[in-house]
This record gives sequence, structure tokens and C-alpha cells, in this order.
Amino acid sequence: MLKYNVRGENIEVTDALRSYVEKRLKKLEKYFDLNQDIIAHVNLKVYRDRTAKVEVTIPLPYLVLRAEETTDDMYRSIDFVSEKLERQIRKYKTRVNRKSREKGISDFFVESSEEETKDKETNEFTIVRNKQIGLKPMSPEEAILQMNMLEHDFFVFQDAETNGTSVVYRRNDGRYGLIETK
Repeated sequence: MLKYNVRGENIEVTDALRSYVEKRLKKLEKYFDLNQDIIAHVNLKVYRDRTAKVEVTIPLPYLVLRAEETTDDMYRSIDFVSEKLERQIRKYKTRVNRKSREKGISDFFVESSEEETKDKETNEFTIVRNKQIGLKPMSPEEAILQMNMLEHDFFVFQDAETNGTSVVYRRNDGRYGLIETK
């Protein structure tokens, strides 16, 4: 059974808000084997600029489902988060169930029709383009400039200081991140 732990930051969680969260997340129950208790941790936040952020975390054995969304309306954020979680489950359920069977554990997610499962398995990891690049030594700042000039969201390069392969990427908040290899 799916249980809900709803808490608010800078907002009072009213009965209407709580019931809306439960109504939207209840749609996810069709994917779970409800022989076990599953707790959905829901965190509702309102910021000074009147934006509303919803974070939902559903810890499962060997897997954590998590989604968050920020919009100007709390109810819209709840809708978007529930849709994100459903997409995550549909995208990964075949792979997760296969892994759990290999470990001798029962399926996490209830399987849908066989045709849908076969379609997802064949299309899930199809590589549609293969590209080879030569890595040039440069600083992370140069790599960010190159990434922006190419209008890409990430850029792979050889770090001039460490000689290791690194990746710079654009974060959702508009700032940049750096991934370095050891």
C-alpha cells in the first residue's frame, strides 16, 4: 500500500493540498506490487518569489524514485512531478524487474502487456548516432566557451593540468558543472 508523508516548508499543508497530492500519486499504485508498504515522501516548498517546489522521493528496496518540479503554481508542480515519476517507472520498469529476478527478488513493478514491454526493450537503448572526437588539452573555462559556441549542453575535453578526460555541462540552474576522471 502506498502511504504518504507530506510536509511543507513555508506553507501549511491543508487537507485539500494533501488530498490532491494523494490523488495524483495514487495513479502510481498500478505499477507497484502492493504487498509491501511503500512510503512516498512529499516535500512542498514555497519561496519568496512565490514559486512552488514539489519534491517526491519513493524509496524502494535497491531503488529510489525521485522527482522535483518548480513552477509558479503548487498544483501544477504536483501534476508535473507525478507525470515525471510515471515516466521514470515506465522507462525503467523492465530493466529493474529483470535485475531483481536475477537477484532472486520478486518484481518491483507490475508488468503491463507483453507487447508494450517488448517495444520498450527493443527501443530503450538504440544508439542512433555514433561520433568520434579528438580530445584537445584545454582548461575547463576554455571548454565552457567551446561548449557555448557549439550550443551544446556538455563538452568532453582533456584537462590541460591533469591530462585526464573531463566533461563540463550546463546545469538546470544555468550554471556549469565539471566531471573529472581519476
